[in-house]
Parts: sequence; C-alpha cells; structure tokens
Amino acid sequence: MSAAEIGLIGLGTMGAMLALNIADNGFTVAVHNRTAARIPEFLDKAGDLADRITGHADIQDFVQGLATPRNIILMVPAGDAVDAQIDMLRPLLDADDMIIDAGNANFHDSQRRAQAAEDAGVPFLGIGVSGGAEGARFGPSIMGGGTPAAWDRVAHILKAISAKYEDQPCATYMGAGGAGHFVKTVHNGIEYADMQLIAEAYGVMRDGMGMDAAACGAVFDRWNDGPLQSYLIEISGKVSAATDPETGQPVLDVILDRAGQKGTGRWTAIEAQMLGAPVPTIEAAVMARNMSAARDLRLSGSDILGETGRTLDDGALSLEDLEQALIAGKVLCYAQGFDLLSKASADYGWDLPMAEIAEVWREGCIIRSAMLNDMASALTDAPTRNLALAPFFAGILRDNLAGLRKVAVVAMGAGHPVPALAAALNYFDTLTSARTTANMLQAQRDYFGAHSFERIDRDGAHHGPWLNQHLNG
Repeated sequence: MSAAEIGLIGLGTMGAMLALNIADNGFTVAVHNRTAARIPEFLDKAGDLADRITGHADIQDFVQGLATPRNIILMVPAGDAVDAQIDMLRPLLDADDMIIDAGNANFHDSQRRAQAAEDAGVPFLGIGVSGGAEGARFGPSIMGGGTPAAWDRVAHILKAISAKYEDQPCATYMGAGGAGHFVKTVHNGIEYADMQLIAEAYGVMRDGMGMDAAACGAVFDRWNDGPLQSYLIEISGKVSAATDPETGQPVLDVILDRAGQKGTGRWTAIEAQMLGAPVPTIEAAVMARNMSAARDLRLSGSDILGETGRTLDDGALSLEDLEQALIAGKVLCYAQGFDLLSKASADYGWDLPMAEIAEVWREGCIIRSAMLNDMASALTDAPTRNLALAPFFAGILRDNLAGLRKVAVVAMGAGHPVPALAAALNYFDTLTSARTTANMLQAQRDYFGAHSFERIDRDGAHHGPWLNQHLNG
C-alpha cells in the first residue's frame, strides 16, 4: 500500500469505529495504538476494509507511513493523555504536519493547544465528534475548530465520513481555537437536559400514573411520530420495551438509578456561569445526575424524612399534558443552549455560524431532532435572537405551556422530582417578566456594600437613604 492519506492514533471504541468509517469512505488510513496488541486485533475485525488500513506498532513507522503533509487524528482520552501524545509526536513531524484532536476535549485545552501550535508555526485542529460509537462508524456530526486553512485541508475527508442530512454533510467549521470543542460541549449540555426531561416524564408515568415500562415505551413510540420526533425519544421507547434475558423483567426495572457522566454537561454549566448566560434546565440536569450518584444519601433521606411521590389522582394529568410539557421543555432547553453559544461567540470572537450548528446537529449526533430544521430557519433569520422569541417557537410555547405548567405543578405537589421541567418553566416565567424582583437584590447589595443601583426615572448610579444612615451612625 502507498502512503496513507490520513493517520489515526487511539483504537478504543470511538477511534476504531472512526478508522473503519474513514476506510469505508475510500480513504487509506494508518493506525497506531499505545498498546500494540490492539492493532492486529483491530485489523482482524476490519474485514475487507483492512485493505485500506495499515497498522503500525512503532510510532516512527506510523509517521513514515503517512503521505505528506501529514494529517493525524488523535482519539485518546481527553486531558493529559492528549498533551503527552502531542509531545511525543511533534518531534517526529515536519512543520507543516497537522495534529487533529478529535476527542472529548475541554475547549480551554483546545484553546491552549491551538495557541501553542500557532506560536510554534505548526497547524492544529480541534474537532468535536458526536454520535457515539454508531455515529463514529457510520457518520457522526463534526464540529471543527482551528484556522480556516487547517479545516479546509481535511474538510473533504471529514465531510465524507460525517452523517448526511438530505445529502448535506453534517460537518462544519465553527471558528478559531477551541470553537469546535465548545460547540460540542454545549451539544452535550443540551443532551443532558433533553435526557433528563424525558426521564422526568417517564418518572411521572411510572410513579405517578402507575404505568409499567412497556406502557411507557408505547407512549414514547407514539410521541416519536409527532413534534417530539428525535433520536432520544426513539431510543427511550426501545429501552422501555426491552426485556432482561436473565430475569424476564423489563430492563429498566433492573437498572440501578445511579447515572454516570463524563463531565461535559458539567463543563457546559460552568462555562455558562462564567459567561453570565442562564442555562437553568441544563444545570438542573447536571444536578439531577449528581443527586442520582448520591444514592446512599437518598436512601437515608427516604428513611429519615419519609419517601414522597404519591400516586396521582385519576385525571390529574394526561399523557397529552406530558407531551406538551416535553415539547415546551425541549424548546426552552435548546433556546438556553443557543443563547450560550451566542454569548460565547461574542466573548471569544468566534463568529459561530448559529444556523449551521443547528444543521450539523440534524443527523449523526445524539440530540438530532425534527425541531432542528425549524431552529436552523429561525437562526438564519436572526442568529442572536433567543429561539423562544422566534415567531415559530413562540407559537409552539403558547400552544404547549399549559401542559408544562400543569405537569410541573401537579408533579411537585405530589412529591415527584421534576427539576428540569421546573427549571424550564421558571426560565419561561422569568423570560416573560417585564419586572423581576432584582430591584430587591440591588437594594440589598447597596445597603451592605454600597454597590449602588440604577433608577427607573433617571440615568446614573445611585444610593439609597440607608447609606447616609450608615455614614452618620
């Protein structure tokens, strides 16, 4: 085989699937893995695609097996492992050889690595890849960050291996530095929120309405034929209907209620706080996962304080109410995510392509949804406008808000935790409040710290009468 068109380091699940995807799209790819024994195992499983893949146990042989200028994708664990791999690789490369970090990197690391590459005069690309193992193998959503020249150099490969929506590649350049990984982080924050909203609806059906897993699955299947059509609703129906082969029980009923997380949702909440962008539904979803992990605390709370969550009275809530709650909650959680992207774009000077982000998410990624087409249209018309205020989505919220309000109030009144649904409702009510209670906060801040406040009847900074009282004893 002649020199490979692209290289890939890291044959974990995602890396292996991505390498097969590259080969499946007609490109030759060289692979390397820190544990060399993994390489022949991978090639054995590659089947006919092995003809377009070369494996290299030695890193120098791997580098020499690539066509120049070299392009090398890193699929190694985020954090220190990426820096260590770059430090090992860079001395073996020419100045025009490019490293592409396609892992789940914190965007601050991508910013730092991009700056270091710029200072050294070498190319670097950080790309967010969404879609899990299936997406990596058959077409993920790809979000690129770096210089336009770096993106253009490998765009033909990345677009070829990406998911397609009506033949349009779900792969786009987002902006400089860590822009691609930031967009991926916000994607994951929305993912956390969307999953939590669905889980809360499931909880109301299970604990409030007494529905078994199969019945819940049938509801999700029906919802997937309507406005909620999405990958997450689809798989919620499938997991609800699945049976555990060992016990014969529904799989959901044998799964421990302790959710894991890789940290990207937490990163979204942290960055939102740093940027002053409200994302309460995402924050509620992160909190809910943290609370789920504190299982011993929850068991103690149930024993000492008494378990809440009584069965709802007949007719207290309908499945239509729940569907409306999810529709409104979904719109509001996406609105928060896109607002965060807009704020980051302005603060970091990225000029993020807001409509194209919605388009990239239409296929291949975990949050793909029928709503994203209309979101792309709304963002084309007004890229920085809150999606909840776009005419189309404002109409959806008017039509479905009653369901969200009813579900949140009734569920909480009966002791069922619905933190994400409640956060979505509170976001809506705050968004539509012409006058909030922040005037009290400003008065308090001025009283104890002389921070001043603005007045409604004139410009400038002002103090309350209490300031003179403090000064005069």
